[in-house]
Amino acid sequence: MEKVEILIIGAGVIGLAIAAELSKQFDDGSVVLLERHSKFGQETSSRNSEVIHAGIYYPTGSLKAQLCVEGNQKLYQFCHEWEIPHKRIGKLIIARNEEEIPALESILAQGRKNGVNDLELLDKDQITKLEPNIRAAAGLFSPSTGIIDSHKLMLRLEWLALAQGSIVAYNHKVIGINPKGHGYHVTYHNPAGQLESIHCRWLINCAGLNSDQIFSFLGINIDDIGYRIYPCKGEYFSVSNTKSALVSRLIYPPPLKDLKGLGIHATKALDGRLRFGPNAIYTETLHYDVNEDHAQEFYNAVNTYMPFLKPTDFHPDMAGIRPKIQAPGAPIRDFIVCHEVERGFEGLINLIGIESPGLTSSLTLAEMVKDLIH
Repeated sequence: MEKVEILIIGAGVIGLAIAAELSKQFDDGSVVLLERHSKFGQETSSRNSEVIHAGIYYPTGSLKAQLCVEGNQKLYQFCHEWEIPHKRIGKLIIARNEEEIPALESILAQGRKNGVNDLELLDKDQITKLEPNIRAAAGLFSPSTGIIDSHKLMLRLEWLALAQGSIVAYNHKVIGINPKGHGYHVTYHNPAGQLESIHCRWLINCAGLNSDQIFSFLGINIDDIGYRIYPCKGEYFSVSNTKSALVSRLIYPPPLKDLKGLGIHATKALDGRLRFGPNAIYTETLHYDVNEDHAQEFYNAVNTYMPFLKPTDFHPDMAGIRPKIQAPGAPIRDFIVCHEVERGFEGLINLIGIESPGLTSSLTLAEMVKDLIH
């Protein structure tokens, strides 16, 4: 049976970033990345708003806050170095009325606690200068928020991992894990559907929507330890190029209670398209269709501050599914990044519940995993 030093499960943006980071310091062939799909980023990593977040909302001291604030600048530097398409277009969090202005002040205070020091409160006239077609009583401007081509980012991370000697194996579905000696015996189906095994010293679980199941292969009750994934679907609708041209930046309402989501917001794609979403629908069925009947819901959510839109402007765009570890109605949960020594699994590192701001945090998450390996 083949033996390797490090085995990574899941080739989303996090798995690719970890492979690229670890392959800098390990010999060729020591780092292997297994992915059940035929190519990278087929789930959460390719179905999101593609926003480079600043780290404003998250609880101070949380991994989400720390890794996002650090990851923001690191990701911009990486984009410059490797010519990854991106734009630092800025984000405007708006108060739709006077009653919402205190919410902006609270977000400003939270952002500054987290180390986001470039935030600026704007009055109605200042917003009109920035975004003439937006109707708002006030706004909070985040100039370091931007957008990125997540596919090109993942393509570069894959290239770096391979160039530095990592092995990336697609169409390999992990179906079992057993502790064996100093490491783990991992069983998987190869592309031909045959059963094969590999032994690793370090096992890194970043399987996204399936990360809870991967850990459960070891006989762990994921409900008892709070590791269960609650898939949360988010739909997007887009509007015509003519209407898209009326907005230049990301436009967000104040976030939903308990950060279940950031509300239906307006995001700009690199090609200039204006998209709205995501909504937040907990689901047990993993499918990516968009319900056309939800167009009215999207219109209702944004027409108060984008009066130039009509219900007929909204067209189904795409959907994504977030791997949340907070159950419906439960308080916000932080990322789980844990070397599971205390549970008796030395050498196993879990990354579970990596939703937003996971894309922004991908490079700093990779560094965190590197620091856990000894």
